[in-house]
Amino acid sequence: MKKLCRRSIAKLAPIFAAITIAVSLLAISVQVASAKKKEKKTYLPDLVLKAESAVVVILPGGEALDDPFGNQKAKEEVEKALTKWGKYRVALDNITADLVIGVRKGTGKAASPTINGGPVDQHTGTVETTDNSVRIGVQRGKPVESQDDSSGGPVHTGVQAGGQEDVFKVFESGPYIPNPVDRPSLWTYTAKDGLKPPRVAAVEEFRKVVEDSEKAAVQRQQQKQQKAQAKNP
Repeated sequence: MKKLCRRSIAKLAPIFAAITIAVSLLAISVQVASAKKKEKKTYLPDLVLKAESAVVVILPGGEALDDPFGNQKAKEEVEKALTKWGKYRVALDNITADLVIGVRKGTGKAASPTINGGPVDQHTGTVETTDNSVRIGVQRGKPVESQDDSSGGPVHTGVQAGGQEDVFKVFESGPYIPNPVDRPSLWTYTAKDGLKPPRVAAVEEFRKVVEDSEKAAVQRQQQKQQKAQAKNP
């Protein structure tokens, strides 16, 4: 009798194990589904939605030794993408801009040699073209600076740790904000080839979040109006 019971238990053991695994997987899937339901979209503040202009700058950190003009090219591509979008007028300085967009091209490496100092991102003028527009400008006003800005001064080499991915950051700007890029960013996007043309994924993603935020703002306004009408029919 005991042998029979043991044989029965032995036969049922794989079934019990399979049931246990199935229950565990079900619990995990339920937790993941619950986590997804709890996730909420992040919307931009009104100052970004109401902004009319933006200046694009290179974030401090030096230039890659094997691609010293990579950041400047990325900056120009972002300016072209913004001009094509048409939501924000591309300004030439942070005095007249509502927003500062800081960009930095990724190196794809955990650490890479850099060139620091010299005339980094200091240009007397820009000429940019898109499919249907041309923008010509001359640098004026006080340029955006950072407390740890490496532009200017004697040229020297260094090593930058991290920075594998392209970076795109949005900051509040204005005449009373002397160093916008030293403040917390309003929105940040990092990705491999995020600044690479012709797509310029960073600008595409920024456009999406702006449009989603605008729709959400309209919905909130409609809800307020409906509540007000309900109180005062």
